[in-house]
Amino acid sequence: MDILTAKDPETRSADLVAGNIAQLKALFPDAFTEGKIDFDVLRQLLGDAVDDGEEKYGLNWHGKRRARRLALSASAGTLRPCPEESVDWDATQNLMIEGDNLEALKLLQKSYSGKVKLIYIDPPYNTGRDLIYKNDFHENKQDYLTSTGQTDYTTGRFISNPIAGGRYHSNWLSMMYPRLKLARNLLRKDGVLICTIDENEHTTLGEILKEIFEEGSYDHVCITIVHNPRGIQGTNFSYTHEYAYFVFPKDIKAIADRKIGASDITWSQFRNWGSESARYDAKNCFYPVIVQNEVVVGFGDICDEDHHPKQTEIQGDIAYVYPIDTAGVERKWRYARQTAESVFHLLRAKKRDDRYEIEIGKDSGLYRTVWTDKKYDANEHGSRLLQSLVPNSPFSFPKSLWAVYDCLFSGVKDDPNAIVMDFFAGSGTTGHALLEINKTDGGKRRYILVQIPEETKNSLEYKTIADVTKTRLRNVGDAIKSSAPDFTGDLGFRVFKLDSSNIRAWDPDPDDLERSLLEHVEHIKAGRSELDILYELLLKLGLDLCAPVERREMAGKQVYSVDGGALMACLDESISRDEGEGLALGMAGWRGELENAADGMAVFRDSAFADDVAKTNTAEILRQQGFKNIRSI
Repeated sequence: MDILTAKDPETRSADLVAGNIAQLKALFPDAFTEGKIDFDVLRQLLGDAVDDGEEKYGLNWHGKRRARRLALSASAGTLRPCPEESVDWDATQNLMIEGDNLEALKLLQKSYSGKVKLIYIDPPYNTGRDLIYKNDFHENKQDYLTSTGQTDYTTGRFISNPIAGGRYHSNWLSMMYPRLKLARNLLRKDGVLICTIDENEHTTLGEILKEIFEEGSYDHVCITIVHNPRGIQGTNFSYTHEYAYFVFPKDIKAIADRKIGASDITWSQFRNWGSESARYDAKNCFYPVIVQNEVVVGFGDICDEDHHPKQTEIQGDIAYVYPIDTAGVERKWRYARQTAESVFHLLRAKKRDDRYEIEIGKDSGLYRTVWTDKKYDANEHGSRLLQSLVPNSPFSFPKSLWAVYDCLFSGVKDDPNAIVMDFFAGSGTTGHALLEINKTDGGKRRYILVQIPEETKNSLEYKTIADVTKTRLRNVGDAIKSSAPDFTGDLGFRVFKLDSSNIRAWDPDPDDLERSLLEHVEHIKAGRSELDILYELLLKLGLDLCAPVERREMAGKQVYSVDGGALMACLDESISRDEGEGLALGMAGWRGELENAADGMAVFRDSAFADDVAKTNTAEILRQQGFKNIRSI
């Protein structure tokens, strides 16, 4: 039974450098001598494809080389589970991670590489007043604690970036570059990245996106302008728009059109028919569509139970059209109000006899590069909405919910099981928007949100911005339950917090080596729970952090089975010889019931065994029963 140490690949985040070298070696084995790359040979093998010129077109800045190294370096941390701060821990598939997003992105590489359908981020805009993330991560204990926010705020977890500074743009680019590099690894082949920005770093963001993504399958970077009616007052101009970069793959229609309904017909009825089409089946799908001069101009409020309108109520030249059929039966619209708003430009009003029909026209399938709608008002649908969900919130200027909704909808509309990520989560607008999309069409899309626990100022209720994020997600879930009681989708989330690894690294005190040796007899850090260790194993073995976990008692000990037996673990602190035998036989019996146990790993706490005999006997019985990968930690 081999011991898993802090240096083993199974206990570390993905080694991206080793992966790159392995791919290169598979393509050009002749370029390797004694395990090292011979660049002279590699240049010969690549011929004219190598550019040896000193002057090249591209974006460069002081610190770029180090930013690239940061993206490739491994993480020495872990994510510790917090069931007590979560909602519906056992069943949910959503993740809320507290911690620096660079470290979190490294830790998520094994479990989620190539699995994320859409990444939406709203990073710091580098206005000169914003705080930006520090890229200073080392395995040295104090540096690590400082960079992961486990020391006090004033020690420099963030740094300011004054415009007068000589590295104003360089600092921002060095912060963004490694995060975007790691984000690309997580995207599916048909994945989409959407990044919003303002005029301060508009051009530089475009350049690094092109450098990172416009190689191989990615060659589309489109800039859209999102109009905010109120804008932000400047010296000479009122800035009434922001930019949203859409990055999507070549030859793959990753950006879905806004059409709802069949794509092969010109018109589809907007009113619902058939079973479960009565008004009371979905209250959010019963509201008036306002028509003026036979043109759809907007929507009225969702009707209450006592309101019984006619098919069309006409006031002057304005008609209020409700989903009632020719027999006067109260039906419902096919789509909830917010979904109808997202396809507003497709709605048509057709006069039939003495009433109107609301229908959906066929879309060209193309998105416009300028988005103008009242629902993009960040004050009304951002700040005010957040205050209604998180009273006294200290978070400033959140995005309009519907601006984020439309961005997400563009990429996941046709994928009801998509994974969506936002590693600058802020107040949690992305999670909120995705839940609204799921509520509309019954999808099972999942979110992964990452937010550093930046300390708030002058707030007694919310110590960090991450507290705001969690509060909003909880309250949104409650609001959806209240407004759509028939919705059975996932409204929970699992909370994980970034911390140093549970596995003690060899870090001897040169002045007291004897004490260091005694302390390292136990490889697990003091104060770490079984769940802490279990989820670090999931993370480092590449299993989903929301994979199903079962628990059984055997020989008086708790045994965990993760993802159908891909991992089986007993992390108890003491195992006698008899208990070891009972555990081995019990685990073998359970293994026969599990679908993923054939190549699974069995793990024990190394210091738990009473002696070497207990450890050896347990391992031998497991091998006889078909276990091939047996480790201790």
